Amino acid sequence: MWENFLKNHQSSLKSLFQRKRSPQLGDDAMLLDSAGNSPIAFIPLLSPPANSVVARCSNHPHPSTSTINRILGVPSEELQRRFDAELAAPDSRSKQGDTTYARNFLEFCSYQTILEVTTRRPPDYLGDKDFRRLTYDMMLAWDSPTLDFPSPPKGTASPSCKQDDDEDGWSIFYTSSTNMAVQVDETKTVGREAFVRIAPACAVIADIITVHNLFDALTSSSGDQLHFLIYDKYLRSLDKIIRASKNPPGPLISSLQLAEGEIILEVDGTVPTQPVLQHIGISAWPGRLTLTNHAIYFESLGVGLYDKATRYDLVADLKQVIRPELTGPLGARLFDKAVMYKSTALEEPVFFEFPEFKGNSRRDYWLDVCLEILHANRFIRKYNLKETKQLEVLARASLGILRYRAVREAFRYFSSHYKTLLAFRLAESLPGGDRILETLARRLALLGSTAPLNDVSGSQQSKQQSTLSAVALVTLSRLGFALQKEENLVGEVITFGDLCAGEINLLEVAVKQSISDTGRAEAAQETVNKVKVEGIDTNVAVMKELLFPFIEICSRLQRLASWEERTKSTLFMAVSCYSILRGWTGYILPSIFVWCACMMLIRGRFNKEKPLEAFKVTAPPNKNAVEQLLTLQEGIAQVEAFIQTGNVILLKIRALLFAVLPQATERVALMLVLMAGVIAFVPWRYIILVFFVEAFTRKMPRRKESSERWVRRFREWWVRIPAAPVQLIKLEDNKKKKK
Repeated sequence: MWENFLKNHQSSLKSLFQRKRSPQLGDDAMLLDSAGNSPIAFIPLLSPPANSVVARCSNHPHPSTSTINRILGVPSEELQRRFDAELAAPDSRSKQGDTTYARNFLEFCSYQTILEVTTRRPPDYLGDKDFRRLTYDMMLAWDSPTLDFPSPPKGTASPSCKQDDDEDGWSIFYTSSTNMAVQVDETKTVGREAFVRIAPACAVIADIITVHNLFDALTSSSGDQLHFLIYDKYLRSLDKIIRASKNPPGPLISSLQLAEGEIILEVDGTVPTQPVLQHIGISAWPGRLTLTNHAIYFESLGVGLYDKATRYDLVADLKQVIRPELTGPLGARLFDKAVMYKSTALEEPVFFEFPEFKGNSRRDYWLDVCLEILHANRFIRKYNLKETKQLEVLARASLGILRYRAVREAFRYFSSHYKTLLAFRLAESLPGGDRILETLARRLALLGSTAPLNDVSGSQQSKQQSTLSAVALVTLSRLGFALQKEENLVGEVITFGDLCAGEINLLEVAVKQSISDTGRAEAAQETVNKVKVEGIDTNVAVMKELLFPFIEICSRLQRLASWEERTKSTLFMAVSCYSILRGWTGYILPSIFVWCACMMLIRGRFNKEKPLEAFKVTAPPNKNAVEQLLTLQEGIAQVEAFIQTGNVILLKIRALLFAVLPQATERVALMLVLMAGVIAFVPWRYIILVFFVEAFTRKMPRRKESSERWVRRFREWWVRIPAAPVQLIKLEDNKKKKK
C-alpha cells in the first residue's frame, strides 16, 4: 500500500521538498523557471500577485516544454510594450498614477489571455481547474496591483501554486506552476470591483448587465467578499450544466422537431414525482415541459409515451402574456404554483402548474426563464435586429439561463425582483433599464464593423479601433451549441467581450447608473414596508391624521358657509367676491404651489442634519379577527351602495337623454340651452361669482328657508324620473374538456 502511495504521489512529494522561496522583488528582481535557469524578469511596478498573473499569461518559452504550453507566448516586457503602444499614452503613468496604470495593464493581459483561451484553445476550459484558478488570481491581482498594497505572508502556499497536472502531465495554463508562479495568499478574497472588471471578459462566466447580481449571489454568505472555493464551485456547476444542456437525450430532440438554430435550454416534468400539469379550461394533464430559445413545448404523457408536442411560440409578435397565476382541480383557483401563457393564436389561456410541497420556487424559476426568452425576442423585434445580431441576442439570453441554472443548483439561489441573473428580464424591471437596452442595441449595431471604441466621455481613442464581435454567439458555438451554420466567426475576433482595458464603456455606465437608482428605490421601499400597518381601522386612523390639514380647512369653510358667525362669513364672502371680480382666482393654485415650494426649500436648508420626526397617530382600540371581518364587510357594503347610487344616477340620465319622460326631458333641454348661452356670452368670472354666492349663501338666515324648499322640489322631481331598463345576459360556458 505504501509503495503504491509513494509511486502515485512521487511527483507531488518531489515538488513539495524542492519548492524554493520566491526572491525578493526589486528593480532587478528575476524569477527562475522550473529548471532553475532561463530567468524571467519581474515588472518592478507590479505586486507579487500581479507579476504572477502576468508571467502565467505571457508563459515564457522553455526548451524542455512544448510551445503549446504557452497562452500568449510572448515575454512580459513585450506585453507591456504592446500595452504602451496600443492603449496607454506615453505619459499615462504620470497622469494616472501607478495603481491605475498597473490595473489597466493587468486588464490588458487578462483580456488577451481570456480571448486566447476561449477562442483558440479547447472549449472545455471551464473544466480545467488551472483556468479557474488563473481567472480568480487575475481578480486578486486587480485588487492589489502594485507594491503599495500589502504583500502576502511568506511561505503561504496558494492553490494556484499546487502541481495539479492533467492526464498529459501538464496544463495549458502553466509551464511549471510550482516554481514559476509567485506565491499568492489562499486566504485572500476578491472584492466586487475586481470581479466586475475581470469576470465579464469571459462571456460564459458573467454578463456585464448582471455581473453585480451574480457577485451578490456568490457572496450572499461571505460578507461581500468572494472566496475561491465559492468561485470554483460556481464554475464547476456551470461546466456541468453546459455539458448536460448540449447533449440532451436523443428521443427528446426527435420528438420536438426543432428548427435550425433552436437549442434546448431547460426541461422539466421528466421525474414522476415532480410532474408538470397543463391546464386548459377545466381539464388538466401531466406531461413534459421544454424551453428553447424560440418557444415552449409541452408533451402530454400518454400510456407510457409522450404525445406530439404542442408549441407555444415566443418569437412572433402574438401579444404573448406570461405571468404567475392560481390553478387547481376543475379550474378552481387554489394553488399559487402556475405560469399562464396567453397569445392571440390561442382561444383561451394555457396554465402550466409546477406542484411542490413547500413554496413556489419551481414556478418562479420557470416564470423567469420563459420571460427572459420572451423579452429577448421582443428586444429583437423592437430594434429590428437581423441575422448575426439576432443570434447574438438569443445567445446572450441563453447564456444567462445557463448561469442562472448553475447558481441555482450549486447554491440553492432564487432571484428576487432586482437580483435576477437574466439580463433582459433584469432590464425590464430595473429603473433606467430602457437605457441599458438602448445602449446594448447601439453596441449590437456595430457588430462586424470597424469603429473606434468610445469611453465614458465620448472621446474616441484612435489607438483602440477594433472589430466588435458577436461575443455570446461565438461562446455558445465554441461550447457546442449550434445556433447557425458553421461560419468562421472566431477568425475575426479582435475585441472579445463588452470590456476594454483601461476604459468604462457606455454600457457599463448605464448599468452603474441603473444600479444606483435601484439602491435608492430599494431604500425607499424599505421605508414603505416599515410604515405599513395592519387592520382597517388602524389604516383609517393613519389616513385621517395625514389628511388632518385638509379636513380642518374643509370644516372651517363649512362653518363659514353655515353662517354661525355672521361677521366672519360676511367678511370671507366679501373678500372672495372681490377676488373673483378682479380675476385673482387664477392665481390661487399657483400661489399654493409657490408657498409649498418655499416651505420645502426652507426646511431643506435649515433641517439638513436633523432626522425626520416620526408621525404620531393615536391607535384605535384593538379588534379581534371577527370584528375586523365585520368592519370589512360593512365597508364593502358601503362601497356597494355608493356604486349602486352612481348606476342609478347614470340610468336616470340615460332615461332623460332618450326622452322616457317627455315633460322632464323638455325642461332639461331648455335648461341646457340656457346654460350654453350663458357660457358663450357671459365672462367666466361672473359665472364663477354667481355659483359661489349661491352656494355660500344657501344657509344664510334670509335664504335658508327658500333654499331648502328648492332643494326639496329638486329631489321630488328627481325621484319621479324613471331609470332606464337594464338586462343582464349571462355568457354560456362552452369550454370543452381537452386532453
